[in-house]
Amino acid sequence: MGWRARIPLLAAALWWGSLSAIGFLAVPLLFRHLPTPALAGSMAAQLFSAQAGVSVACGALILMASRGPGEPARLGWRGGALAFVLVGVLMALLVEYGVSPHIRARENLALWHGVGSLMYGLQWLCALVALWKLGAPGPMQDQAGPETQAVPD
Repeated sequence: MGWRARIPLLAAALWWGSLSAIGFLAVPLLFRHLPTPALAGSMAAQLFSAQAGVSVACGALILMASRGPGEPARLGWRGGALAFVLVGVLMALLVEYGVSPHIRARENLALWHGVGSLMYGLQWLCALVALWKLGAPGPMQDQAGPETQAVPD
């Protein structure tokens, strides 16, 4: 597999890894170690906003790099990866532009935090499935080439 064919896989790995690091590591640490929940919430909002940008960029890169000039598409509706990329990017945009303004305005925080958490979780699952599907052996990867054949002792 050439470097160009690896770009969607690398973008999916960055997307899922950054969602995991922000949502399951950085934000909980903010709430544990910063002096007030308001300060932690303000920092978390900035991290989630930056993460939305990373999500959209990775999704766009996956879509753009999934097909080279004159090549058949490597992603498709049939395999399902494309649908998960699109839904994941949609979740990122909905959280950033639909849910976050309500949280920043402190409107019905329990409801909007719940909705935002659910959408973030769905985005995380979409990124994971896209990563899984992109990493699965395809027609070009099924054949063991010289670089993957066992060398006798």
